[in-house]
Amino acid sequence: MHSTALKRAFFRARCVMAPRVELYTAYELSPIQQKIREANQSGEYGPVPKKCVVTGGLGFVGQRLVETLVERGAQQVVSFDIVPPPANVWKHEAIKYVTGDLCSLAAVEEAVQGADCVWHNAAAVGPFLPKHFYHNVNVLGTRNVLEACKKQGVRKVVFSSTPSSRFTCTDDVDGQTEAEMPDIPQETYVAEYSATKAEGELLLRQACKAGEIMFIAVAPHTVYGPRDNLFLPNLLEAAGVGKLRIFGTGKSRVGYTHVDNYCHGLIIAEKQIYENSPYLGKFYVCTDGATHPYPEGYSIFWEELDQAVVGMGFDSLYSKMALPYFLLRIVAFICDAISAMTGKKLKLGWFTLRMLTMNRF
Repeated sequence: MHSTALKRAFFRARCVMAPRVELYTAYELSPIQQKIREANQSGEYGPVPKKCVVTGGLGFVGQRLVETLVERGAQQVVSFDIVPPPANVWKHEAIKYVTGDLCSLAAVEEAVQGADCVWHNAAAVGPFLPKHFYHNVNVLGTRNVLEACKKQGVRKVVFSSTPSSRFTCTDDVDGQTEAEMPDIPQETYVAEYSATKAEGELLLRQACKAGEIMFIAVAPHTVYGPRDNLFLPNLLEAAGVGKLRIFGTGKSRVGYTHVDNYCHGLIIAEKQIYENSPYLGKFYVCTDGATHPYPEGYSIFWEELDQAVVGMGFDSLYSKMALPYFLLRIVAFICDAISAMTGKKLKLGWFTLRMLTMNRF
């Protein structure tokens, strides 16, 4: 059997096995992250609040945010998540793991009690969940965080937002600043995820304007880094079984955000939350900036992905025929129609096609 065929067979076998949760939860840092930890612990970035709460604290970003807050000297960080902590999470004395449902106001109230700041990271993400799930988590869950903070006297909230709440169905985000991007609410959104994240953010914005809380929204572009169990693994899985092709011209420009950069952005946002701050209620995007291959702040999406694909030992995406955009648009329309009629989410819908072909940095 050809070596590539052997790799595909092995990869296909691994894909049908249950995922190893411990690969995504252990406090095992890459060499770069070890240097970041040293900088965090040195006090280089200044103090953080004594008592912090992170919703979605066991997610890809949330877990690293919890760890970073502890590395920077937080006395207690409550990691609030709907799933219980795996056995190999960091068991630091400053971390309190709380298992609870964001849709339970009582559970959220108990979690945020005494907090100096709440980082609201929990969300229903991606385009493949039932519609009501996005509303329950991203809207009702955010409302519970808001109400809990008001009842418990927590004044500061940092909201993990998404740039896709500012995306339109036709225009690219081609290097625009936050002020140049469309504001929310919009008449239409690219996905239910984007719409409900916008609705949750608007709840916080309105409460901030009324003086009930103080908040800032911070969003990343595509997040990557150690323990990513969603974005890159899914694409590499498709590549590993020979199903991934370049979409359209393959020239889409995208911004990336390393998970530690995003955590830094979320943490320093809290420093700008104070009475009469000019940053209150604002929306900011955090990226890797000029460290991208192109100093304007972007990468060519398919070129970067191909490096990962080849690095895994698979055939280059450029050795295969690219899929024409017009054909993909037809397929995406059909998939969305089937999803609307059956309730079954198909992977190649409009949102997926839009994210893999548009410029967004």
